[in-house]
Amino acid sequence: MKITVLGSAGQIGAYLSEYLRKKGHVVIDFDKVETPNHDMTVIPNQYLENAIETADFVFFLAFDVGGSRYLKKYQHTFQFINNNCRLMANTFTLLERYNKKFVFASSQMSNMSYSPYGVLKNVGELYTKTLGGLIVKFWNVYGVEKDHDKSHVITDFIRRGFEEGQFEMLTDGTEERQFLYAEDCCEALEIVMNCYSDFKSEDPLHITSFEYNSIHYVSEIIEKEFCKIGKTDVKIRPGSSKDSVQLDKRNEASDYITKWWKPKTSIEQGIIKVFEEMKNDWI
Repeated sequence: MKITVLGSAGQIGAYLSEYLRKKGHVVIDFDKVETPNHDMTVIPNQYLENAIETADFVFFLAFDVGGSRYLKKYQHTFQFINNNCRLMANTFTLLERYNKKFVFASSQMSNMSYSPYGVLKNVGELYTKTLGGLIVKFWNVYGVEKDHDKSHVITDFIRRGFEEGQFEMLTDGTEERQFLYAEDCCEALEIVMNCYSDFKSEDPLHITSFEYNSIHYVSEIIEKEFCKIGKTDVKIRPGSSKDSVQLDKRNEASDYITKWWKPKTSIEQGIIKVFEEMKNDWI
């Protein structure tokens, strides 16, 4: 198949593009990190139109988003809201024009009305339902990230461990998350694409590990990996603040998708894989 990945340089998109190519698909990468011509907030955008028109299938992963540190700083700004509104209006218009099969990447935060990010993802879900596309909800997918300003907790902790040695978390570390390794996520997305006709827009396609772990536990795993390479001075200290992004709200994931797919990688295995790849930048 000829598959367009919108947001192909992002945390999930980079893994997905490589994964699909290994499976023999022709992948059209589309991300403004690669070229300004791929800025999806520019309306009209002939490059975006070509990427969608010529595709057999589209993965809509692109969004102005980052980890908790990024969201805390930017999600209430005009630019954050405007960027995401424009890229959605632009992309959904073209998906409707060319009647494409597509998956929209939403978030388990889409029902959190106090979060602009959550509200915007909910808007994307409404667009998707009108077009008959499929909605997948991600629950804290992690893997190696290139953009440190937008990095999520696992890659952020590993990077800061190498650069700072000792540092303080953004929160007290008691909040719990469901973490999913990026390669498992890619497998789930491929199955959703291949079984597209089996699903409806309303189906709860929650792509997650279905297992909660605290941020404190994540820090312990990472500290152990530093100890293995002789960096016993790395200490990740709890902060004093509570979670200000999700406000400690906890959703429960639907296991509907497990009829087709189940995660394979434990949080310990996934963190070790990310650590091993990231350490090459410092050792």
